[in-house]
Amino acid sequence: MNEPPGARARVALSGLTVAEYFRDEVSRDILLFIDNIFRFTQAGSEVSALLGRMPSAVGYQPTLATEMGAMQERITSTKKGSITSVQAVYVPADDL
Repeated sequence: MNEPPGARARVALSGLTVAEYFRDEVSRDILLFIDNIFRFTQAGSEVSALLGRMPSAVGYQPTLATEMGAMQERITSTKKGSITSVQAVYVPADDL
């Protein structure tokens, strides 16, 4: 976690783009493993704070649902192949 938040926010999306390439161009079935989807959320929150956006009532960026939904919708099957994702979810103790 030494990378800047902008770079960390792009890691999951970059991995998904590579998976989409193999699904669509090479016609493969892909297993995408995301070791901690909370890192995507946390990095997005940090980027949002740097941009001066007001956080939501629970402290996350106001665009969280849109960003997470857009990423999850890309994990899908097509006629050429499929992407199956296994995602570990870390939930901070104060968010329970």
